Amino acid sequence: MTEVRDDLYLKALIDPIRVCAQYRPKMGQGAGAGLSLEEFQALYRADPFYSWYGLDHPMMYAAHKAAGGMTSVYRQVGIGAERLFRLILQDQLGLSAEQTRWSYQTRSPSGRTRTLSLDGRIELGAVNDSTKRKRIQAWMTAAADDLGVAKEIQKTLKGAVFEVRQGYKSKDSKRQNADIANASTAYTRAYLPCVVVLSTQIDSDIVTRYRNERWAILTGGVAERSTIRSTYAFVRDVVGFDLASFFERNSDKLRAEVDKVLHALLTA
Repeated sequence: MTEVRDDLYLKALIDPIRVCAQYRPKMGQGAGAGLSLEEFQALYRADPFYSWYGLDHPMMYAAHKAAGGMTSVYRQVGIGAERLFRLILQDQLGLSAEQTRWSYQTRSPSGRTRTLSLDGRIELGAVNDSTKRKRIQAWMTAAADDLGVAKEIQKTLKGAVFEVRQGYKSKDSKRQNADIANASTAYTRAYLPCVVVLSTQIDSDIVTRYRNERWAILTGGVAERSTIRSTYAFVRDVVGFDLASFFERNSDKLRAEVDKVLHALLTA
């Protein structure tokens, strides 16, 4: 059973990463599939200025491919993390795929409707196992107390919604403001908002700002035992799956896939 489940979870992680090996730089040429080495050289050789500098060199193409490809690798690792997190919620808590998703609509001043979503959801009423439901309720209470959420608001909460990240080092204020707006909406819909970070790569200023905005934040500290601080403690002790052990026993397979992608990206 463990082997079958591991294979399913690995597929959720690895399929997005494999996409990165096909990455080609677009070089400002629109939204197409990107340029091959030959197309890149033809473009740069046709430009007198770039040609004078020798910027049509294959290593310049490799550098562009690596720069864009690295961003793609991090993005696809994040997409895999989102998929894995939802699968774990479904398997461990008996939830459907639809029950683990959450979205809402907003209307702009111009009247345009947008649908925004987070990466996971646990609604207490959908968890049939009473022991697990009580465990999640206790975690929500502890997390809300830690954030200073008023008891009157805590009593209204019917579940939690999650934003899943592989890491969070960007200081992009637009992204942060969007997350803060998501948290506000979550509370109005009676959900506790929680950021789940799989790595330890998150800026301390972001942690402080988000907690001040009443986001619970879990990070990838494996040694940390607190379920309101550690992603791995939360998934193990609240959800019921040892995620750190899963990564440890499958690390060789994940490393092999990343190795293939990096070799593809770092050659012209």
